[in-house]
Amino acid sequence: MTRLSVNINKIATIRNARGGNVPDVKLAAVRCQGFGAEGITVHPRPDERHIRYSDVYDIRDIVTTEFNIEGNPEEQFIRLVLDVVPDQVTLVPDAHDAITSNSGWDTKSNLQFLVDVISRFHEKGIRTSIFTGTDPEMIEYAARTGTDRIELYTEPYASMYHSGREAAVAPFVRAAEAAREAGLGINAGHDLDLSNLAWLHKNIPWLMEVSIGHALISDALYFGLENTIQMYLRELRRG
Repeated sequence: MTRLSVNINKIATIRNARGGNVPDVKLAAVRCQGFGAEGITVHPRPDERHIRYSDVYDIRDIVTTEFNIEGNPEEQFIRLVLDVVPDQVTLVPDAHDAITSNSGWDTKSNLQFLVDVISRFHEKGIRTSIFTGTDPEMIEYAARTGTDRIELYTEPYASMYHSGREAAVAPFVRAAEAAREAGLGINAGHDLDLSNLAWLHKNIPWLMEVSIGHALISDALYFGLENTIQMYLRELRRG
């Protein structure tokens, strides 16, 4: 079954806005797992505007489900991942000034770089995932890197969903089929929410993991964290 990994970056964003340790990111990770989350995702950026590198160290020993660290594989990030040794590292081509992730990798142009980085993580036994769009050529080259999985960047799906969900999901189904044929596991994430998650999962039932942060944490303001996690799990089971 598809796992729900909760991205807790937005918890850190609220904490950092005020200083101190409220809300407590470590406690939030514990509670998310206790409420049914099947993984915890963090995405530290160089400016530490939400999750800090120190948070990653604090969290690693309390994650009892699955720990996924996302980020641009610059040397500081690589050292962090090799030191923490999470279950999975998701490689995202973020620019330093990006508000949020906004594209997948050009795996063809960055092939050798990704091969080298992934081999370093594999030496530590860390499963790797590459953030990609739906271009079949990019997925073909992703497979050549030696990665274990890809994570489909689903913002275009979410943007088109309400104007035509069949058309919105079609390129993602084709991409997921191509990835499966190439022997890759498939994750998905970005702008997935309670309205569009079930339809994506219904059409790609072999998704291994979805990583959801902004929408889930926002929904928790209205519905409560425990209830919200259960709502997202129900959407995955329904889809």
